[in-house]
Amino acid sequence: MAIIGKLLKKSNQINYKRVVKRGKSHATQRETLVTLLDYAKNTSFGLAHFFTKVVNDKNPVKTYQHITPITEYEDFYSLWLSTTIEGKKDHTWPGRVKYFALSSGTTGSPSKRIPVTEQMIRSFQKTSVRQLSTLHDLNLSEHFYSASALAVGGSTKLTKKRKHIEGDLSGILKKHTSLIVSPITKPGSKIASMKDWNQKLEAMIEKAPKWNIGIIAGIPSWCIMLMERIVERYGLTSIHDMWPNLEVYVHGGVFMQPYLPRLEKVLGKPIHLLDTYLASEGYFAYQIAPHSEGMKLILNTGVFYEFIPFTSEYFDEEGQVRDKYTAFTLSEIQEGVDYAMVISTNAGLWRYLIGDLVRFTNVSAQELVITGRIRQYLSLVGEHISLENINSAIITCASSMGIEISEYCIYADIECQKHVWFVGCDDPCDEQALIQNLDNQLCALNDDYASARKYNLKAPEIKVLPVQRFYTFMKESGKMGSQHKFPRVLNVEQAKRWLTFLSLNS
Repeated sequence: MAIIGKLLKKSNQINYKRVVKRGKSHATQRETLVTLLDYAKNTSFGLAHFFTKVVNDKNPVKTYQHITPITEYEDFYSLWLSTTIEGKKDHTWPGRVKYFALSSGTTGSPSKRIPVTEQMIRSFQKTSVRQLSTLHDLNLSEHFYSASALAVGGSTKLTKKRKHIEGDLSGILKKHTSLIVSPITKPGSKIASMKDWNQKLEAMIEKAPKWNIGIIAGIPSWCIMLMERIVERYGLTSIHDMWPNLEVYVHGGVFMQPYLPRLEKVLGKPIHLLDTYLASEGYFAYQIAPHSEGMKLILNTGVFYEFIPFTSEYFDEEGQVRDKYTAFTLSEIQEGVDYAMVISTNAGLWRYLIGDLVRFTNVSAQELVITGRIRQYLSLVGEHISLENINSAIITCASSMGIEISEYCIYADIECQKHVWFVGCDDPCDEQALIQNLDNQLCALNDDYASARKYNLKAPEIKVLPVQRFYTFMKESGKMGSQHKFPRVLNVEQAKRWLTFLSLNS
C-alpha cells in the first residue's frame, strides 16, 4: 500500500500543477456564457430568448441580461421546468433531460426537482478531480493516500418515473462514478443506497473497524454524529483510535463553527477542514487550503455567474428581487458586499436565483464565503437581522458562557412583535442569561436591531432544548441524514410545524 500511496501522491502532484496553477481570467466567464448560449440556441428557451442573436452580439453578456429575466424556482418551474420534467425534448436544454436531483431544501419544505444533464455530471467530475488535486498542498502523509474516502450523503437509490429518473444528487453522481474510484470510496453501494438514516448509521458503525478512512465528507451534523457513535460503540478515546489516517474533513451546507467543539472532542489529533460550495444546481466553489478565508469560485465548468447586491435598492422587504434584469458580473463585484447569486448552467437553468448570499473575501483570487440565504433573515420592524448576525451571536455567547450550541433556530412572532429563539444545548444553561447575552450581542452587531429594540421590538424569548429534540423533529419530517439541515430562520409555516411538534413532545 505504501507504493500505491507514493504513486497516488505523485500523480496528485502532477495534476495539481496542471489544473490548479493555471490562471483563469474574467474572460473565461464570457466564453462560458457564449458556449452555453450557442449550445442551447435551438431549444424552446433559446428560441424564446433569442440566443442566436445574443451569441452574435458584440456584447453578449449585456444583451443576455437585457433579454432574459432573472427567475426563482417557482417561476422557472411553472414557465419552463415542469414541461422539461414531463419529458419534452429540446426545451430548456438540448435533448431530453434524463435525471433530476431532489434538493433537500429546508426542514418541512417540499423537494425541488433540479435538472442534471450529462454535461453537468462531467462538470461535477472535473471539479471533484480539481479539488482532490489541491490536497497536494496540504503535505499529507503517504499513509493518507493509501486510505479510503467516506462520503456521508443521501441515498444513492434512484426512482424511475415515467419520463425521467430522480433521487438524491449523490445517487445520480454515483451512477456515473468510475469503477476505478468505487473500490476506494466508502460506505459501498449497499449501505449508500439505504434511505433510512438510522439504518444507514448503524450499518456504517458496524463496518467502521474494517475501513481505513483518510478523508470524510458530508454535512457536519451527520458526520460528527457518526464519529461520536463509533467512539461510543467501541469504547474509544477518539475516532483516530480506529482511523489513524483520517487527515481531512470536507464539509459544506451549513456554518461550520458551531460544530467545532463537538468535532474537536471526537478527534485524537488536528485534521484539515476544507469547505465546499456544492449544491444540487452545481459545484460552484471549494476551499483550496485551510488557511484560505474563502472558497475559490470555479469559472470554467459550465456555470455563468451573476451577482445582485442584497440591499433595499435591489430587494424588497419580502426578499423579492426588484429588477428582473439587473445583476453584476464577476468583473464588477466588490469585496465585503453581500450578493445574491444568479446562475446559468449546462443543465438548462437560465438566470436562476439560487437563493444563497455570498461575499467575496478576495476578488482577484475569486474567493468567497456563503453568508446566508435570501429568505433566512429577520426584519419584523426593520431590524434586518441576517443569518450571519445570528451565527456570530450564537458563537460569541456559547464561547463566553462555556457551553456548546450546535443546533438553533429563531422565528419572528408577528402578533407579539418579538423574536423567539430555540437553542439546542446539553450543558447546564441559564436561559435568561443566554437570551440577555444574545440580545446584547445582536445590538452590538447590528445598529438597526439596536434601534428597533430601543423603540418597537419587544425583548426576545428563548427555550433551551436537548440537541436530540432537533434531530427528532427532522426525523419526523422525513429529513434525517443525507444533505438535510435544520433551518436557522423559520418562516411562518416552518414555525407552525416546529411549535406543533414541541407541544406534542414536551
